[in-house]
Amino acid sequence: MPVVPSPSPLRLGDLPHPVIAGLISVIVNYGGTFILVFQAAKVAGLSPELTASWVWSVSIGVGLTGLFLSWRHREPIITAWSTPAAAFLVSALATTPYAEAVGAYMISAAAFVALGLSGCFERVIRLIPPAIASGLLAGILLQFGIGAFGGANVDPLLVGLLVVAYVVLKRFSARYAVVGILILGLTFLLTQDRVDLSGLRLQLAAPVFTMPAFSLNALLSVALPLFLITLTGQYMPGMLVLRNDGFKTSANPIVTVTGLGSLIMAPFGSHAFNIAAITAAIATGKEAHEDPTKRWLAGIAAGCFYVLVGVFGVTLAAVFMAFPATFITTLAGLALLGTIGGSLAGAMADPASREAALITFLASAANIKLLGIGGAFWGLLIGFAAYLVLNGRLPRRERAELVVGEGAAK
Repeated sequence: MPVVPSPSPLRLGDLPHPVIAGLISVIVNYGGTFILVFQAAKVAGLSPELTASWVWSVSIGVGLTGLFLSWRHREPIITAWSTPAAAFLVSALATTPYAEAVGAYMISAAAFVALGLSGCFERVIRLIPPAIASGLLAGILLQFGIGAFGGANVDPLLVGLLVVAYVVLKRFSARYAVVGILILGLTFLLTQDRVDLSGLRLQLAAPVFTMPAFSLNALLSVALPLFLITLTGQYMPGMLVLRNDGFKTSANPIVTVTGLGSLIMAPFGSHAFNIAAITAAIATGKEAHEDPTKRWLAGIAAGCFYVLVGVFGVTLAAVFMAFPATFITTLAGLALLGTIGGSLAGAMADPASREAALITFLASAANIKLLGIGGAFWGLLIGFAAYLVLNGRLPRRERAELVVGEGAAK
């Protein structure tokens, strides 16, 4: 693991590389799985104003928390929205009233604040068998992987083009494969005149406050899965990326600050934000700067770009809502392939927990709905029960193996 040396004075020549790294990180995030937010908004039947408020709140929140943490700790702490949570909400918001979902966002965020202040992050992680967490995430995301190819029944030319381009780009430039198929797909759609941007205008986003409502159903079917998915699917791999490049900031202030930011922004639509993982590696590695003590500037740059995008959230929402549904589902599925693969690998890695993880995966993928409670809760409950029966106990000191798949959490 690299060791970060003592900082040296900043010079003007230190700026270009970290600024570019921060910009690329932001582009990859928005050009990748951010479309899941728009997909979830459509499922929930949100108005363009509420959708734009969601974009505003999550972008501004991510930008400000990343700015503060990077400046405060002088490390490239890139924050991002929870991609697995956004994918989960595509199904959860179909049966949960939006006001109750906002209440659930707040409960989940408050739990992260309490977790960060208590300093219990590592202990909480150890309570969740890694294989069960991986199986849960893989089961929830399975439908999106299938959707990447299912659209071929409707638009075989577009889906075929995206799939072939994705495979080729992964072979030669894996990091930018999702951005590449986004650009290629947009070019294809524009040449065929299939994106209607006639009503598009540059417009500032305005936050819309939603009074939260609270219910037991939303607590169990939205807040609890949201907390667990974000904890295991984002914070765990995100901290691993930071550690792998030699940065030592404790997870506790990161969890506290991002949790507090999520709590403040939840009434305006933000579902959850947290430390980034895969795209954070662009800012934590040598691409950002040869000198590790200068890489925190990439976190500052990324935060500024996020805030800029958030200010024009209405325009961004209008652009994404003009895309054909097949394009959105195919792009989302391909962007999540790495996450699904990494989660399945983590679920199946340990023979002792493999069957319980498989049960968790299948139960979560089945999206069971009983007593008005969503499938993620039942998948987790069934998986835990299977683990207890098959192993006699939960792991006492099982080390959380952090599987970071390509595209797994930003």
